[in-house]
Amino acid sequence: MKRFAALLATLLGIDAAHAAVQPSMWHSASIHGHRIYYAVRGSGPTLVLLHGGGDSGEHSFEHQLDEFSLHHRIIAPDQVGQGRTPDVPGPLSYTLMMQDTATLLETLKLTKVDIVGFSDGGILGLMLAVRHPELVRRLVISGVNIAPEGLTAAQLEGLRGAQTASPKTVDEKLAKLWLTSPTESELSLALLAKIEQPVLVISGDRDAITLEHTLQIYQTLPNSELCVLPGTDHLTFAGRPEWLNPIISDFLDRPDSAANVAH
Repeated sequence: MKRFAALLATLLGIDAAHAAVQPSMWHSASIHGHRIYYAVRGSGPTLVLLHGGGDSGEHSFEHQLDEFSLHHRIIAPDQVGQGRTPDVPGPLSYTLMMQDTATLLETLKLTKVDIVGFSDGGILGLMLAVRHPELVRRLVISGVNIAPEGLTAAQLEGLRGAQTASPKTVDEKLAKLWLTSPTESELSLALLAKIEQPVLVISGDRDAITLEHTLQIYQTLPNSELCVLPGTDHLTFAGRPEWLNPIISDFLDRPDSAANVAH
């Protein structure tokens, strides 16, 4: 049957691997008194995709899902108030989102998973590696800051113009989050220095995070690699999938002994 399907795909001019891709299945779990929705796709070693702020797992990684799910079981949760997951009362918090993600992985009985995090998702990935090292095998992050000061001056100015005294909508809550977090207790250079897992640090050369800040993160992580994409802004996964997908696949698929080499 598989040979017939491959032959049919060839005759129709369809790539056989792409034809085998299945759509995401949606699930939800009760986490800390509210529901978290997450997409599941593919089979193989678990790869957790953590989306950018105000986005969803499926949208942040729409150019990676088909390719990566051919060889991985994708888990892509939507954080509180984002994607399919409803909002809850109170401000958004990296600590609370990290705790939700850790509890979801524990509920699914997952350990030592690979994580790819974009922007806010990369922040959560670093926090998980610090506080729940048993959950993380390897980590890929792009467009990540460990303090608001890591944002460019233009980004900070825009956020200050969007802030309100009493944030109510998710957009207003996100603006306050980005202006005030991550806090030093959530992420710092001292905490990064404790992360032993291999980390691939990605940035666009025109990112919303300053290159100096990204380099500081890279240089502090004990076991890290750096990828700076030329002519690229913050939207690395959407803008440069033809560059990033093979780089990430190579990083994740290396034997453990080959990945554990400090820079």
